[in-house]
Amino acid sequence: MKLNFTGIVLFIFSITAIQAQETPAPKFGNGLFNLVGKDSTFTMKIGARMQFLAISNWEDGQANEANFLVRRARLKFDGFAYSPKLKYKLELGLSNRDISGASQYTSNAPRYILDAVIKWNFHENFVLWFGQTKLPGNRERVISSANLQQVDRSLLNSRFNIDRDLGIQLRHHFNITDRFIIKEALAISQGEGRNITSGNLGGHQYTGRIEFLPFGNFASKGDYKGSDLKREPTPKLAVGVSYDFNNNAVKTRSNQGAYMVNEDGIFHETNISTLYVDAMFKYKGISFMAEYADRNADDVLFTNEDDDIDAVQIGSAINLQVGYLLKKDWEVSGRYTNIDWDKLTGNANQSQYTVGVSKYIIGHKLKVQTDISHLEVTHGNNELMYRLQFDIHF
Repeated sequence: MKLNFTGIVLFIFSITAIQAQETPAPKFGNGLFNLVGKDSTFTMKIGARMQFLAISNWEDGQANEANFLVRRARLKFDGFAYSPKLKYKLELGLSNRDISGASQYTSNAPRYILDAVIKWNFHENFVLWFGQTKLPGNRERVISSANLQQVDRSLLNSRFNIDRDLGIQLRHHFNITDRFIIKEALAISQGEGRNITSGNLGGHQYTGRIEFLPFGNFASKGDYKGSDLKREPTPKLAVGVSYDFNNNAVKTRSNQGAYMVNEDGIFHETNISTLYVDAMFKYKGISFMAEYADRNADDVLFTNEDDDIDAVQIGSAINLQVGYLLKKDWEVSGRYTNIDWDKLTGNANQSQYTVGVSKYIIGHKLKVQTDISHLEVTHGNNELMYRLQFDIHF
């Protein structure tokens, strides 16, 4: 019998229901259920999460536009196989926005797979990753969409992130004092983004990152979570620098954006480099995150398949975000983002101001968030955006 994707999902949930009748379910937010092999040679935790979004936009001189949608709907599987030193993660996207982007480069198939990665701790603090997952780029992108401080990520992230790709990564960390920690990551990837089946169209992509935590680790990995839900009793700081080089890239935003195909149907190839500098600070309910991104290319302009002049999306951006956690886990937050495009791109520069309010019912696992943003566009129409989102994570 041939099962389609929907059938597989229904089968998983039927097994979950049977298991729930036999074994008490884990605590809310810790997965739908946990499997442990009889000989303890494997574990599997299955989780699910959903985000429901209402959004309304007002643009100068334009009618109001409103929309309701399932922003994200995902299944996640993780655990270890054979040994606790060999971990894995599989995350599947089910919403329309999760699986969008089908094209000839993905065999015209929906992009269900978000993460499919194996992590092998082969020696002391060295961990080798293999598969498809997020590259060690800007901090805001690596923070899970389940753990954001505001409804969604900033314009810096949407215009400059390098997201996921298929390849290998080497992770390592060490202490230089009892508290001061340094973390390093190196990645070699295909350079085309996630779920690409057409092979390597240009060169490969190389990413390196180093992070400094002078006051030790954050509680519950809080350096990669929005807001200070743990109310850090002592100041915690993480500073990171990432550099990404995509050799002979064929997309307008390194491994993201549109493919650069010229009038002869041949790919425009150019080296694209991206620099990120970021920081996260938390102390007694106060949180502050700052990011800077800069992208450059060797050969910016090209003639596209419509015989028009097009450009690699080069430029720089800055994002500043601050929040304060009040009593009963209410939080107020603010964000400022500026996008400064190179003149060759022909894009209008943008500045966005966002004010948000969040109610954390059970941390990031069950929360309601709302924010309002004002977007200023150079020589263009300004925009006002309101959003309301409900998150639930099992």
